[in-house]
Parts: sequence; C-alpha cells; structure tokens
Amino acid sequence: MAGGGVMDSNTGARAHLYEYRITSYFIFACIVGSMGGSLFGYDLGVSGGVTSMDDFLKEFFPHVYIRKQEHLTETDYCKYDNQILTLFTSSLYIAALISTFGASYVTRNKGRRISIICGSISFFAGAILNASAQNILMLIIGRLLLGVGIGFGNQAVPLYLSEMAPAKIRGAVNQLFQLTTCLGIWVANFVNYGVERIHPWGWRLSLGLAAVPATLMFVGGLFLPETPNSLVEQGKLEEGRKVLERVRGTPKVDAEFQDLIDASRAAKAIKHPFRNLLLRKNRPQLVLGALGIPAFQQLTGMNSILFYAPVFFQTLGFGSGTSLYSSVITSSALVVATLISMFLVDKFGRRKFFLEAGCELFLCSVATAITLALEFGQGKMLPKGTGIFLVIVICIFVLAYGRSWGPLGWLVPSELFPLETRSAGQSMVVCVNMIFTALIAQCFLAALCHLKYGIFLVFAGLIFIMSSFIYFLLPETKQVPIEEIHLLYQSHWFWKRFCEPEGRAAAELPGHSV
Repeated sequence: MAGGGVMDSNTGARAHLYEYRITSYFIFACIVGSMGGSLFGYDLGVSGGVTSMDDFLKEFFPHVYIRKQEHLTETDYCKYDNQILTLFTSSLYIAALISTFGASYVTRNKGRRISIICGSISFFAGAILNASAQNILMLIIGRLLLGVGIGFGNQAVPLYLSEMAPAKIRGAVNQLFQLTTCLGIWVANFVNYGVERIHPWGWRLSLGLAAVPATLMFVGGLFLPETPNSLVEQGKLEEGRKVLERVRGTPKVDAEFQDLIDASRAAKAIKHPFRNLLLRKNRPQLVLGALGIPAFQQLTGMNSILFYAPVFFQTLGFGSGTSLYSSVITSSALVVATLISMFLVDKFGRRKFFLEAGCELFLCSVATAITLALEFGQGKMLPKGTGIFLVIVICIFVLAYGRSWGPLGWLVPSELFPLETRSAGQSMVVCVNMIFTALIAQCFLAALCHLKYGIFLVFAGLIFIMSSFIYFLLPETKQVPIEEIHLLYQSHWFWKRFCEPEGRAAAELPGHSV
C-alpha cells in the first residue's frame, strides 16, 4: 500500500523489550512540559480578537476603524485590509522563525528544559510590553519578544514530550502540546469576549494576561526533569538512567537505555547537524518532517480562521460581540477534536487521521467558497440562515483539522528525526512552520480582499495536494519506539532507495543503523 512501512525483525530492534508503567512523576513532567503550547495558543486566540476591538483600532489604527464603520460603501471583503495591522500579528511569527535557530543550540547543548524556561521569560516580557504599549513600535517590539518565546517553546516542547513518552502512548502524550494550544485559544476567546465590554482598556487586559501562562511555565520549568535522551546526549549517563527509570516506573530499562546510548554515539559523530540533514540518507526526514508537513499544516487555511476569526465573522456581517462569541464556539470545537485525536491516534494511526480529515477539510473549503460566492460581497448583511450555515461549516472544518493536521503537524515531525539531527530537525520544523504562519498572517486579509471567495478554493486545492503527499510518502509511525523509526524507511516503497545498506551505516555510525 502506498505510504506503508513495517519493522523488519532482522534489524536488531529492541522495542519488544521495553517496559513501562504510568507514574505520577511522568504525568507531572508531561503536564508541565506541555504548557508551552498554551503560550502559542493564547496568542493565536487573543491577537485576532484584539484587532477587532474598536478601542484598540481607535488608538493604533484609526483608518481601519473608520473603514470598518463604512460597511455599505465598499466591498466587505476588504474591510480590514491593512498591512500594518496584519504586521501586528505576523511580526511574532517572523521573530519565532529566527529565534528557533538559537533555540536549537540551547536545546541540544543545554537541554530541552532550559529552552522551555528561556521561552517563558521572553514571552512574559513581551506580554508586559504589549499591555503597556503607547505606540505601534512598542506593540511590534512586544510581539517580537512573544515570538522569541514561542520559537523556544515550540522548538523544545514537542521534542520533550516525544522523548519522555513510552512508544505505545507517544501519540497521545505528544498531543498534550496541541491540547494546551487549543485550550490557550479557547481561554483567549473567552477573555476577548469578556474584556470587550471594558472601555477603553479592555484590549490591554487581553494582551497582558498572556503573562499568566508564561509565569506558570517558568515556575513549573524550575522543577521539570530533563529528558533521558538529552541527558545521555550531554554525557550524563548515570543521571539519564535514573530519570529513565523514574519516568518509566521500573528499573528494567536496559533495552531502552542501550538504544539511547547507541543513538547518542551516532549523534556525537555528527558535528554539523543542519548540514547532516541534507545528506541523501536523511532525505525522508528532510522532505517529510522538516519541509512538507510543517508547511502544509499552515496551508490548510486553519490558522487564517484562528488569527482572524472575530475579524472574519465581522466581515461576514456579524456584530462585534457575536463574532467573538462565534470564535469561542470554533475554539471549543478545536479542543474537542484534539481530545478525540489524543484518545484514538495511537489506536488508528497517523495516516488514517490525516487522510480521513483531509476529505472533510476539502469539502468544507469548497462549501465555504460556494456560499460566499452566492451570498456575499455586495455591501449587504448576510442572511441569518447563511451566517449560521457558515459557522457550522467552519466548526466541521475545525473539528477535522483539530484531530489531524493540528496535532499531527507537531507530533509526526517530532517522531521522524534520529537523535543526531533531532534538535536541528525540530528547528527546521518550527522555522518552516513560522515562515508559512507569518506568510498567511500577513497575506490572508489582503488575499481575502482581492481573491474574495476564491481564497477558499485555493486552500481546497492545497488540501488535495497535501493529502496526496501523506498517502504516498508517509509511513505509519504509531507505537514504534522513537529511536527505531529510522528503520521504517528501509522498507518503504519510495524512501528505501535513499537508505544506505545497514552494514555500511553501522560502520559509519557505530552502534546505530540507519
């Protein structure tokens, strides 16, 4: 079957010897570690709501505020088309993609935990600066600091969760990152809905409350254990073994610990991990994990809805309060979808979730485009029935995304890289993700203005392409130990041509087969 991959019993894999049980120590580490997602999520939810608040627009973007009031004098698609306003959103993601390369060095040499702490400090500083902003420059600088925090957090947290998790439940554990992201969005929408009635400084409260998850993440990070993989990579073998025994709840960790040592030996042989990513033998990880999946995650169009849900619903003719309320509904659907994915992804696998949800995303995008083409853009309010239909379609879209590209866009890349390129690979994941996030954030409102309903047909075409990409190229990784996933490529119909013979790889990287 296209995209399939199986473990070869002759490759020396030790997965069947792994033992574990769920302990309170493991649960604490995963909950605290996953809080990095709440930073990303809160900003995704709060920025779109703030940019639709009249008090915020009056103070920083008066021209947009005036245009907003002139509902009947121009095409409704263009009501919020302002590049400085979108720069307020996209500047964060530009900073995140740049900072992730510094985060890669810290994550590999100092550990995942230190990167998480650094991210929380920068995010806290950005939240305070935004809440007290007196001009656009202060807003942008604050957003840049938030971006650095997200760059560090998004680089370290998915790795942390994947490395701490036993193979059989790695999918569910890693999706704690997506769950806290969705909860951050959900809380932010409620905050926006509440503070909109506080004039004229409600928007300051929305932006300033971002300091709360940053504080929780910092305090929790002080007590967070480092991952066994990172400790072994740093040469702290005894400490790494102790942490592994504690998180697995058993002293019988010889097989897993030996895999970590073997992976660490291979990692130490790699002096330039970013350059190593370009080698032929790492082509599957480069194409799938570093480039394809993180780019496609943003090209579904989902983040356009998350960024600008309140703005989007106002553009569709909903009132300001109603639009924020509609955003609460969509973010609630995102939380529900993530919970569904967490409980089922290790049972049904990554590929099935990608492909089934891809069909729903495609149909919802086409339905949205057709509805807008027939009913919208003539300087008049949408009929109530049409508006309700659009909210329902968007909720279905969110439910599909929230159990597929949302969580799996972070889970699958964090699984694919071997230890020697894992930090560099995750930096590429975050960098590519943030490039496309910033691109969408900066261009969506302008594209909506010029392409009108056609923008959703563009997204539909991209969804078809990315679903084909998954079907033909992604092997199934469910319940495969993270240090043995490289074995899947050797039996994949397409990727096996890029894998070196095991004997040659073993000679090149002692103790580690590729």
